[in-house]
Amino acid sequence: MVSIEQEREAMFKKLQLLRSITNSHAHDKASVVLDASKYIKDLKQRVERLNQDIATAESFTGQNFPTIRVEEQEDDFLIKVFTTRNCQGLLVFILEAFEELGLEVLQATISTSDSFILEAIATRVRKQVETLSAKYFYAQT
Repeated sequence: MVSIEQEREAMFKKLQLLRSITNSHAHDKASVVLDASKYIKDLKQRVERLNQDIATAESFTGQNFPTIRVEEQEDDFLIKVFTTRNCQGLLVFILEAFEELGLEVLQATISTSDSFILEAIATRVRKQVETLSAKYFYAQT
């Protein structure tokens, strides 16, 4: 009789521990176990996303680091990016970098078969706004 009571107490303590680890507010055993199952599923998804992020970061290291060349052409820039390995999210990353630098892509050619190749002609957004403002000013006078 004492051993059954000890087993129940041990099970209750383990259930309490599981409830606290998973931040479950459930009171019955089945709901706590269900919450724990959802918690484990979420953890697995997090690990998967982190592994993808690590793989992306590793693709930028060592020999796979992109080669970038920028040539100024009158008011525009010719930007060439090459890497021997195409990696997920690289194009989005580059376009966001252009935006942060105040560049607007006028024309781009992209190849992502085995390697990643981007050739883009970009201009400063500020210059276009100044040009449009000047045209508007002269049209008003």
